[in-house]
Amino acid sequence: MTIEGADIRGDVLESILSHVPLIHILPASHVSKSWNHAVFSSLRYFNRPKPWLFLHCQNLRPPYASSSSFAYDPRSNHWLRIHNKNPSLKYVSAIRSSSNSTLLYMLSPSKFSFSFDPFHLTWHHVDPPLVWRTDPVVAMVGRHVIIVGGACDFEDDPLSVEIYDLDARRWDACDAMPAILKDSAASPWLSVAASLKTLYIMEQVSGVTYSFDPTSRIWSGPLDLRHDENIFFSVIGIFGDNLVLVGLLGNSENVKDVKVWEVKGKSFEILKEIAIMPRKLVEKLKGEDASLNSIKISSTGDFLYIYNPQEPEELVMCEIGGEGICRWGSLKNPAMSDQSRVAEKMVLTCADVGLGDLGKAVESGKVRFSICE
Repeated sequence: MTIEGADIRGDVLESILSHVPLIHILPASHVSKSWNHAVFSSLRYFNRPKPWLFLHCQNLRPPYASSSSFAYDPRSNHWLRIHNKNPSLKYVSAIRSSSNSTLLYMLSPSKFSFSFDPFHLTWHHVDPPLVWRTDPVVAMVGRHVIIVGGACDFEDDPLSVEIYDLDARRWDACDAMPAILKDSAASPWLSVAASLKTLYIMEQVSGVTYSFDPTSRIWSGPLDLRHDENIFFSVIGIFGDNLVLVGLLGNSENVKDVKVWEVKGKSFEILKEIAIMPRKLVEKLKGEDASLNSIKISSTGDFLYIYNPQEPEELVMCEIGGEGICRWGSLKNPAMSDQSRVAEKMVLTCADVGLGDLGKAVESGKVRFSICE
């Protein structure tokens, strides 16, 4: 890079690149070997890539076509609009997401379609599960997609569990969910989190939690994560390698606090408070409504995104760094800028995105990006 005859390189170039959005750094990495080195050095030492938040919007009426997708890059504090031209994406039903992961899926009587790469360039289309379900919990653990509960009324077992093995390419039935969850065995009543080896399911109101190991096919629990009697609603997620609990304290008409706890220990007996949402962000979370009945989250790495499903105009972000230092912020939801969005469904995913992921997406020709103004 040259300005008025001065050749800019080394630390100066790397510092400049640290202020450039990742989508614009991508072409810079192909200018020359020295620029490629500067790009990767800048990403390593000056301003590292951070997990992206994705918003996926879909028309609620058949043929369920996607209307828009957006991505937020916290490294550059920019929203991107994603223009999808993916021929492998065929909308067979309403699109859904699995909390705290990259997983998107669609379920119909004839097909189960799912995708789990960051930009959802590849979709897998397989036979539907053996039991017909309307509101199941769906999560990906390792190389397994697990479908839990949510069975239709005419099915024999509302607690049935099935696993799709990505390597064997088949469905297997396994032991049902614990009977205590019979009255809440569907996605609207349960919060789910998945690590690389374990699925966690929690009743959002009671806090009763179970874990499931897809390798041994064994359920463990119950555990009660409600150590504070003031919690009236809670959800779970994965923070780093640990489980986190996000709770609303008080009541729906008077939310006193929104807190985040890290859950540790073999029996989840250790709960460490790691963050309290600033009061002004609690008010933004409420939106125009005076009450706050529930929240949803999406998380990966050190980032946690929290939103009110009834008032999704504002998204709250929490970055939890070392030594318990938290950085809170709020984001205007670009998908809600158009009043016509009321006829659409919105789901969120969260993913680690590096320059390689972005390059693969651009080279595929399946998506195109533009920075939102």
